[in-house]
Amino acid sequence: MESMRNQSSNNAIVRMAAKAKAASMELSLLSTSAKNIALHAMAKALVQRKAYLMKENRKDLNAAQKHNYSKALIDRLTLDIKRIKGMAQCLLDTAKLKDPVGEILNTWKRPNGLVIKKVRVPFGVIGIIYESRPNVTSDCIGLCLKSGNAVILKGGKEAFYSNHAIFSVLKSALKNTKVPVEAVQLVASTDRQAVNILLRQTRYVDLIVPRGGEGLIRFVAEHSRIPVVKHYKGVCHTYVSDKADIDMARSVCFNAKVQRPGVCNAMETMLVNRKVAERFLPPVIGDLRAAGVEIRGCPRTRRIIGAGIKPATEKDWTEEYLDLILSVKVVDNLQDAIEHINTYGSHHSDAIVTKDNKEAGQFLKAVDSACLYANASTRFTDGYEFGFGAEVGISTDKLHVRGPMGLEGLTTYKYQVYGKGQIRK
Repeated sequence: MESMRNQSSNNAIVRMAAKAKAASMELSLLSTSAKNIALHAMAKALVQRKAYLMKENRKDLNAAQKHNYSKALIDRLTLDIKRIKGMAQCLLDTAKLKDPVGEILNTWKRPNGLVIKKVRVPFGVIGIIYESRPNVTSDCIGLCLKSGNAVILKGGKEAFYSNHAIFSVLKSALKNTKVPVEAVQLVASTDRQAVNILLRQTRYVDLIVPRGGEGLIRFVAEHSRIPVVKHYKGVCHTYVSDKADIDMARSVCFNAKVQRPGVCNAMETMLVNRKVAERFLPPVIGDLRAAGVEIRGCPRTRRIIGAGIKPATEKDWTEEYLDLILSVKVVDNLQDAIEHINTYGSHHSDAIVTKDNKEAGQFLKAVDSACLYANASTRFTDGYEFGFGAEVGISTDKLHVRGPMGLEGLTTYKYQVYGKGQIRK
């Protein structure tokens, strides 16, 4: 019986992938106007069906509370009117963006008269495997459709009802548009085996993007036969220089940790130059403690602050807490900060606060991360904040895309060669 179920699941996903591939061919030929009309229709449908979406989301929230999920996870899971309107706005913003499909990246003429054009094109079918956040369903559908790609979604069990509700609302909205409805697919299974089956569909699926915890992403990267774009975790740093505006640094660090601690671009380690540590640490740690942040400090931090600071261990420097916990280290200089980040960081997002432009430039060049900030919070590493409409994910890879993955990251290119009967001799 188990074997029959597995075979049935395998067949269903293969059929789904084949339908998505066929739809991707049709979708790749659609005009920008046709895709934008579909995005507007989907945005309108989300707002119109908000009561249904919140009702289905409540089922997931009830299950989350029953299983004692963390506050951070429940926050990521929650859909309210504001977030639903935000999802709709992301679709509308995506419609406003320049369509990357068909963009001519370069043109040149060879001595033999051949004209060669490098043209941006969709990948074809994108598989998105994700956890917790139901808004990913909407964001990824919008970005994939605008970039001419079909999409197969596989959400986590914790957001099962929410994901299915969003998917059904958006797919229904496509029925009166030119976008083929088979271009949007959802694997409606909580079985991990379904992920394994999807990861083997090399004939139909062109790219996999996992979004979620480090465990999920490592599983996908290790088992996929399809190229994967990923980041394992976000161990983000802010370095407060001895040349920093202290009030600015206090504001930036507080925001980077507290504004939304359960996300991958939140600060997990704060590095402070020893020359300003005694002046800076007491007030900023006072702010952080008042907001409920647990501080884990190096010996110098603990000497300055005194009681109530847990000692930071070697493990803490590589930890993605996704919670109101912060590691703090006092460093001697800029080079020490850079070396710490490059040693313990995850190549995601890191920041420096300084009034010295030369120092800022050195930091931005030397730290090996996808997104680097001078005098701003790491919380801005986000497709929407970067002006991409939304994001399919954030990549710490170096091929083929890095940082927030928007429309351009969902395309590749082909060479179109024009001749007049040339033959190679």
